[in-house]
Amino acid sequence: MLQKIKFAPGFNKQVTSTGGESQWVSGDNVRFRYGSPEKIGGWAQLGSVDITGRNTAIHHFVNTSGIKYAVLGTNRILYAYSGGIFYDIHPIKATTTLTSAFSTTNGSSVVTLTFSSAHNINKFDIILLDNFSSITNSNFNSSNFDDNKFMVTTIPSTTTLTIDVGSNESGSGASTSGGIRVKHYYPVGPAVEVASTGWGLGSWGGFALGQFTSTLSSGINNSVTSLTMASSTSFPSSGTVLINNELITYTGNSSNSLTGLTRGANGTTAAAHSSGDTVTDASEFFAWNAAASGDVVTAPGIWSLDNFGNKLVATITGGESFEWDSNPTAANQTRATIISGAPTASEFSLVSTPDRHVVFFGTETTIGTKATQDPMFIRFSSQEDINTYTPTSTNTAGTQRLSDGSKIVGAIRGRDAIYIWTDTALFIMRFVGPPFTFSFQQVGTNCGLIGKNAAVEVDGAAYWMSENGFFRYTGKLESLPCLVEDHVFDDINTIPKQHINAGLNNLFGEVMWFYPNSGSGTVNRVVTYNYLDSSSERPVWTVGTLARTAWQDSAVFGKPHATEYDDDGTTATTDTNYVYGNTDGTSTYYEHETGLNQIKDGATSAITASIESGDFDIGQQGLAGDGEFMMKIRRVIPDFLSQTGDARITLNLRDFPNDTSASSTLGPFTVTSGTQKIDTRARARSISLKVDNTSTGQFWKLGTFRLDYQPDGRR
Repeated sequence: MLQKIKFAPGFNKQVTSTGGESQWVSGDNVRFRYGSPEKIGGWAQLGSVDITGRNTAIHHFVNTSGIKYAVLGTNRILYAYSGGIFYDIHPIKATTTLTSAFSTTNGSSVVTLTFSSAHNINKFDIILLDNFSSITNSNFNSSNFDDNKFMVTTIPSTTTLTIDVGSNESGSGASTSGGIRVKHYYPVGPAVEVASTGWGLGSWGGFALGQFTSTLSSGINNSVTSLTMASSTSFPSSGTVLINNELITYTGNSSNSLTGLTRGANGTTAAAHSSGDTVTDASEFFAWNAAASGDVVTAPGIWSLDNFGNKLVATITGGESFEWDSNPTAANQTRATIISGAPTASEFSLVSTPDRHVVFFGTETTIGTKATQDPMFIRFSSQEDINTYTPTSTNTAGTQRLSDGSKIVGAIRGRDAIYIWTDTALFIMRFVGPPFTFSFQQVGTNCGLIGKNAAVEVDGAAYWMSENGFFRYTGKLESLPCLVEDHVFDDINTIPKQHINAGLNNLFGEVMWFYPNSGSGTVNRVVTYNYLDSSSERPVWTVGTLARTAWQDSAVFGKPHATEYDDDGTTATTDTNYVYGNTDGTSTYYEHETGLNQIKDGATSAITASIESGDFDIGQQGLAGDGEFMMKIRRVIPDFLSQTGDARITLNLRDFPNDTSASSTLGPFTVTSGTQKIDTRARARSISLKVDNTSTGQFWKLGTFRLDYQPDGRR
């Protein structure tokens, strides 16, 4: 007999394959529209090159001249994208002119730059060199350095740094004439978030991040309470240093001497050290054998981006905030600059509309004093004034400290309010006008946000991922029923949780969360909720392997845009945005829902999509039985609502639930748009259906398949 087989929309991964009868249980790169599964749309690279570092934010806007901009913030460089070109608009922290302070060594690609005073530049920071006049005694010339960017390789001392030019010196050793300008980019942060883990409770070795180094001027024994080094200029007034394997805390720094020493800090052993031994700033020190825990992490470099009219507002997580005017004729040739009067240390920012206030979260209680940064503190500007943040009787600037939680994790702008999440609660911030400017209301508890970018808002509803579930707020707090919940949360890596980001694809009614699974340090999975197709009886969820580090919906450019990170990625040295010595990889910028394939670096490759049902079996009256009878499947009648190119059908056979399923001997079966039937000759107690594709130019949307089957006994 012929019988239709129907499956409920969405994946159900809360059941076994046997328990998933009449349901789809797995797949990749598929979505549901009007209850039917289909392959997702393709994506194509925007711009001819990749950008340096791991991109963490995308913001689209249109200025008053009608120019569309996409601003992308990586952990190293801030870019503006327009007209198919990436423009480097990253702010410059300091510009220093060096005179005859450039040296190379025969047979080495390392270049040493020497400053007349402490440069305050860290390893992995980006510098831009220009104003090269001439280079002698070298195979290098000014074009190898002028207007080129370099990632700093090492910091031998507070007044020297090294870069790598990528090819070896063949001359006797370079020298320069004239003044070389070194432009230091504002540091953003590392590409990945790393936990401090290891063995036991004591310290055994470790590493320091963002360090300065100097050397001991004279040897010390294991008990002295002061030390002198070659230079202490760049070291904090109090803090921790590392000498060999000993951590030493200090309370004073004056005249190249550190005083008030506490020896053998953090479980290390006090020891004698020799003149010339390296002294490393270890204020950010991570021991290899600290208690095995993911609670202490190195925060990744993340931007928050928004626009105040024509001006971009960009904040480095934990750092400064900048503005970039998109309206001048040569805007793409200008750089972002520090926002005068704004806080100098904030976790993130956004612009409240339509009232036009700039709001900073997790910011300073005293503007300009980074030491006063409070993770629960909010500060907002005066209305229509990006530079005024101190409240007076004549402006609308103000502050607020939230009460529930230990830190503000994230915030998004909604239809008529700003949603603010701490690590434990949800607050609503609304513009109410003078004298209070904004009201603050707590509307949820035990529903904190897992990471800064893990929430979106659409049509008056906020959706977000917490540490152990998904939530929605539509005027009331709801826990979203999820049929893939265990699949996601049993296999998520929560150490790099700041990498988790949410995206909205309004074209298809989808909210997506991109996250790292347990075997990955960066994003490599996606879970999607279809809010249009979902009902209270059947929420529609899918999972997949699409890896995107940032996503922006289609409002400005008509299609969604997103970025993919490659930690080993490189760009051509001929690219104007090339960074010599880059160890942070690159990000590729895509337009989604275009075509059927993936297009990257000029090459087209297939998007492999698949979907697989749970097992179905036969009873005395036909399908949806109890598995008492074996069955014989003679043929499959395919039904595609839409098909481009070939698709492939596989029947997976199983006699018992714990058996490993095996493909039918005649399959897999290739299905063209003209295929009327597939002769299968399959026999099993239970069968599951899989549909996929493997080649470029293929698309499919399933209809209702039919099976020609008959009972075949109990054995």
